[in-house]
Amino acid sequence: MLKSVTNWIRGRNAARPAPSGEGEVPQQARHWYFNKRPKDVIEADTLVLRSEPMPAPGEGEVLVRALYMSLDATNRVWLSDWDTYMEPLPLGARMLGFILGEVVQSRNPAFPEGTLVTCLGTWSDWFVTDGEGWSPFPRPEGVPLADAFGILAVAGPTAYVGLLEIGKPKPGDTVVVTAAAGAVGALVGQIAKLHGCRAVGVAGSDEKCRWLTQDLGFDAAINYRKENLLEALKREAPGGIDVHFENVGGDQLDAGLTLMNNGGRVVICGLISTYNAAGPVPGPYMFRNVIMKRLVIEGFVILDYAVHFPEYHAQLIEWMRGGKLKYRLHIVDGLENASDALKLLYTGGNNGKLMVRIAADAA
Repeated sequence: MLKSVTNWIRGRNAARPAPSGEGEVPQQARHWYFNKRPKDVIEADTLVLRSEPMPAPGEGEVLVRALYMSLDATNRVWLSDWDTYMEPLPLGARMLGFILGEVVQSRNPAFPEGTLVTCLGTWSDWFVTDGEGWSPFPRPEGVPLADAFGILAVAGPTAYVGLLEIGKPKPGDTVVVTAAAGAVGALVGQIAKLHGCRAVGVAGSDEKCRWLTQDLGFDAAINYRKENLLEALKREAPGGIDVHFENVGGDQLDAGLTLMNNGGRVVICGLISTYNAAGPVPGPYMFRNVIMKRLVIEGFVILDYAVHFPEYHAQLIEWMRGGKLKYRLHIVDGLENASDALKLLYTGGNNGKLMVRIAADAA
């Protein structure tokens, strides 16, 4: 299926509220295009922004005004020529991302005007679609729309599936999370605590570590830039690691593998430290512990679980309303700033779930 899928921090420019309604649609729409395959880091000309005439929706189609766009580490993977879980994005194609939009004009009865919709779509402020692969996005009562999209679109389901369905923690287990201050990692640690586990986070600054322990309730947090990670993990996980939730790879994955308990589960959610690598990446060096400790290692792609999103959303919304999940959104205003904003993910420059606000929510 996937192979066919071709605290608030503001950006430099304020988003311009977009008009809605039959007679107020702009003449031009803006789209980001994949212009040049990056050798390592995303460069200034990797993506280009273009304005094009606005098409009218045909029979069975809808015109969508984009409101928010999620920026995720896997976006860099889509720009590579690797053999991945979906076809590489071809040069000249519109850039892809998870989008929340509002149907402004509709010739498709499944998506009436005013419906909020979400899917893996293009980096655009307005676009026409036949709705295939798109789903209505309910507006949860008592939860701001930006919060709902920021948590429910990708980060929340990813944390839920990775920890509970793959990691399978039991009360009393020690769960270690790398990139723990990121959008997914922060939720993983909190969900682990909700299930009676000891949560140990790994992050890249003292401020992030304080946030994890003082605000989110992690039992311990390690600044890998200041301490030897393996030695720090021995201190904070003296009984070993039962579930290792990996978002980074490299040395951090090796440290976790070294201290796994017999029968431990290693969840491979992301390997962001390797995504900009120009050549083959060595390791993990402690792979022998897969045998010695009888480990289960499983990677996953959250799109494979899309059919179950409604049930994940129901539980996540319940936790959000009950104040059991805390989070930060890092929102950059303006579609024109999307390419620069994406780079923050690979430098640690974002402070919370990274999103672009493309237009104001009319509601």
